[in-house]
Amino acid sequence: MAGTDKHRSLIAEGPAIILVEPQLPENIGMVARAMANFGLAELRLVNPREEFPSDKARAAASKADHVIDNAIVYDDLPSAIGDLNFVYATTARERDGFKQVRSPVEASRTLRQRFQQKEKVGILFGRERVGLKNDEVALADELVTFPVNPAFASLNIAQAVLLMSYEWMKTGMVNEADTVFRGPEMEPAPKNELQGLFDQLENALDTRGYFRPEARKAVMVDGLRAVLTRAGFASAELKLLRGVVTSLDVFSPKAPRGSGAPEGRARVKAEGSDEL
Repeated sequence: MAGTDKHRSLIAEGPAIILVEPQLPENIGMVARAMANFGLAELRLVNPREEFPSDKARAAASKADHVIDNAIVYDDLPSAIGDLNFVYATTARERDGFKQVRSPVEASRTLRQRFQQKEKVGILFGRERVGLKNDEVALADELVTFPVNPAFASLNIAQAVLLMSYEWMKTGMVNEADTVFRGPEMEPAPKNELQGLFDQLENALDTRGYFRPEARKAVMVDGLRAVLTRAGFASAELKLLRGVVTSLDVFSPKAPRGSGAPEGRARVKAEGSDEL
């Protein structure tokens, strides 16, 4: 999805992402892109198979150049995590041992808490095909396992980084429910404006003989009002709807808007609705 806003400040913080012996430069680039999407910036590579940096990695990063440019290559894992206070190792399978296993949600909350306490934290990701070896997992404090389909548990490295990066960013929001982004806030319309829509719509429908039989008109009106009340309209939305009703009430296929019908224009202005 496209959507980069060059006018906003770049978020660049959080845990270091450590890739152990990544094989393909394209995968490194996609990891960098995933990190940049969710505000992470510190990428560490342990003994990548191909030379780094590379044009392939940069192209796959899709303009996440700040991640690629600042990535550091290490000869071994102990060197890559030597300055960190707390490290998670990601794993797709159960392992024997005494380490605590967390979900991505739990792990990200722990990382956020430690990060806010000025600790240096990181997340280990293994090789594309075989993941992390047992002696590498042993260097981590705790494990993270993703809840995936047991019959198809394989995640590529960029997907795994994306999942953790997303959970990390969620923990930085005031309310994690804010991860569901909403449209612009609008003030709810006062009841008198809603009543105006009721009256206008009911009059237009009544004129066209909608309420039949007459004995059921009250029930039909109540049902119509119940539907319109449920929506919780804002003033701007009601104004739009009233303009629609006015247009349908005034113009017809034989005398459409723009045909110069003076009566229609006079009624639109009289009702104070926006012309559509």
